[in-house]
Amino acid sequence: MTLKKIGLIVNPIAGMGGRVGLKGTDGPEVLAKAIELGAEPVAPLRAIGFLQSLKRNCPDVLVVSYPAEMGAEEAAKVGFEPKVIGRITSGHTTSADTKRAAKEMASEGVDLIVFAGGDGTASDILEAIGTRLPVLGIPTGVKMHSAVFANTPETAAEVAARFLRGELPLREAEVMDIDEAAFREGRLVAKLKGYLLVPYEPLMVQATKEGSSGHEIADQKAIARWVVELMEKGRIYILGPGSTTRAVAEELGIYNSTLLGVDLIEDYRLLAKDVNEEQMLKLIGDKPATIIVSPIGKQGFIFGRGNLQLSPRLIRRVGRDNVWVVATPAKLAMTPTLKVDTGDVDLDKEFRGFIRVLTGYRQTKMVRVI
Repeated sequence: MTLKKIGLIVNPIAGMGGRVGLKGTDGPEVLAKAIELGAEPVAPLRAIGFLQSLKRNCPDVLVVSYPAEMGAEEAAKVGFEPKVIGRITSGHTTSADTKRAAKEMASEGVDLIVFAGGDGTASDILEAIGTRLPVLGIPTGVKMHSAVFANTPETAAEVAARFLRGELPLREAEVMDIDEAAFREGRLVAKLKGYLLVPYEPLMVQATKEGSSGHEIADQKAIARWVVELMEKGRIYILGPGSTTRAVAEELGIYNSTLLGVDLIEDYRLLAKDVNEEQMLKLIGDKPATIIVSPIGKQGFIFGRGNLQLSPRLIRRVGRDNVWVVATPAKLAMTPTLKVDTGDVDLDKEFRGFIRVLTGYRQTKMVRVI
């Protein structure tokens, strides 16, 4: 039997802007700002989580990696003996390194490229190799609208192992990318970049994000009216990104809230706008708090996609029982189950089971979290 080979590409800066509220790390200036705000690497730990699960699921696989922090270090830490190819300037990796890695791995004849990154990394790989060979994403970035990512690093390992055993077919999956500058201004400008070949496992690989349609506005307003009635003075409400949560702010007469960031409400007024993890923890202090989130359309994630500011530390501070999920019936029809990928496996397990979702005025539905 021929030894199966996985190409591993780690984008070491992917996701660093999430918890500090920068909505991405494209470009050296944004990366420098993220580091200044205290951002720490995310991708290496996520890659290690993938590799640990891969070693259990498929221990005989050969890992072909790029040097140092682009994969070799992570593979060695888990106990793999990777075949290291290519050259980089450690500490100064760029998208050009990602593209070169993908091309060289294709030349090495790997059976599957697995990358730790976000939509920008997926776009780089698309540009480099197109549909020459299969690809799978370990979700690591701030922006993950593409349909090439597994739900978690652990499920990425399971999908990869099943594909290498010949148990999964391939499909063409959309690669989306957005304008980060517009994103930071509260405008979502997404473009279809093309398609990558991805192992098909609909329960473990996410779909392309879908936005809200016009007919949902009335349902969003109904949800918002009930949320406002449920609000208490003296409690801080953390509004996650999205049009449904923004409807809550508008019901309070707040029209300068952020669509794609996180805002804080206290005593029916805007306390702080577009805040990061540290700012929220400082402002909340010892006060009671509630997180209000809406699942990403069609993907179903309530944590871990587009709202990395809502970190495990913050969620634990607030408490699972103080998480309110809001979603219109149309959105739930697209996402019959909800998902969490906080980056903390134990915290994710705490959310498994059923959670109450506010779906209209005085209307709720119990929805399973997987």
